[in-house]
Amino acid sequence: MDVVVGRVAKAHGISGELAVDVRTDSPETRFAPGSVLTAKLRDGTSRNLTVAAARNHSGRLLVRFEEVLTRDVAETLRGTVLLGSTEDLPPTGDPDEFYDHQLEGLAAELADGTRIGTVLEVVHGPGGELLVVKRENGDETLIPFVREIVPAVDLAGGRVVLDPPEGLLDAD
Repeated sequence: MDVVVGRVAKAHGISGELAVDVRTDSPETRFAPGSVLTAKLRDGTSRNLTVAAARNHSGRLLVRFEEVLTRDVAETLRGTVLLGSTEDLPPTGDPDEFYDHQLEGLAAELADGTRIGTVLEVVHGPGGELLVVKRENGDETLIPFVREIVPAVDLAGGRVVLDPPEGLLDAD
């Protein structure tokens, strides 16, 4: 299974380096030299890119790929989604730690089994992680991913259990 690990924001410099918005908890693994990522281009086609080097810069990663040697080629990759395989990820080793792809698609339910919706994605913000839940009525709700509000994650059962404070799930 492939998951989004980054999105190319823009070309950087003249040698084909790319500024990438990271969408993974393990950028040191995903963007390690020699790693192969699948680039899903804006025209719908895909190609493999091999990481030559990566470094942090102003909240993004600057990544050089072996196949991208000039700024002109780098410019054509603006907006490209970078995918990595979930098979490449090591186990977390912590029962309370999850990869984003493990949470996406899980049912969001109250403790009594009332279905609230489905987890669409995990947003990593400065204040912590948020689950984006698509409600049964089609609206989206942000749920802080903290033990007090999400007391249980049942991967085998395909659900997260919510104990929301009053007002969190009220309609806007």
